Amino acid sequence: MITVHHLNDSRSQRVLWLLEELGAAYEVKRYQRDPQTMLAPPELTTIHPLGKSPVVDDGDVRVAETGAIVEYLLDAHGGSALRPARGTAEGRRLTYWLHYAEGSAMTPLLLKLIFSQIPKRVPWLARPVANGIARGMNARMIDPQLAAHTGHWEAELARSEWFAGDAFSAADIMMSFPVEAAGSRVGYGGDKPRLRAFLQRIHARPAYQRALERGGPYSYA
Repeated sequence: MITVHHLNDSRSQRVLWLLEELGAAYEVKRYQRDPQTMLAPPELTTIHPLGKSPVVDDGDVRVAETGAIVEYLLDAHGGSALRPARGTAEGRRLTYWLHYAEGSAMTPLLLKLIFSQIPKRVPWLARPVANGIARGMNARMIDPQLAAHTGHWEAELARSEWFAGDAFSAADIMMSFPVEAAGSRVGYGGDKPRLRAFLQRIHARPAYQRALERGGPYSYA
């Protein structure tokens, strides 16, 4: 039995979705964020030294980091339908998006989240200054980066309906969180119809819906 150490409102939701797509049996061990700090609970440090989620136990194998978990599950649990053949253009695109989703894509999204929280977490006398700093960082650095990334995603979806080609794959599962989070934080206007359509397609998948039921309430904001 696979055990997923799952933190609410986190990127580990993708692991549940992948397992549903694979039809693998698994159990969910839930951890709740601190409602004040929104940080993971200290119990997770007994699972991983950094106290991060997701972590997957599969027998005596323990795997952390979402991209590594996805690759492990595809190898160990019959994921050929979700992985284009190695050595093909689609296979190379899959590898790119698996790494990009947790590498390049998450940096501006995390910065956007951090700078949205700074004004709320300083003494009220300092909030005007903190608001000014946050607005400046958003305008000069973070928002232009997010615009570049979302433009990249939109252009890629113009090449094919899914991120790694014409067929749904693990690349789409990995990219779901960045696309959802960016849509929540900056929105997709009339110039991003393919990203909006991508979200509609993934949210309609039965496995996505089952994963929500298993994982509990999910906010990617």
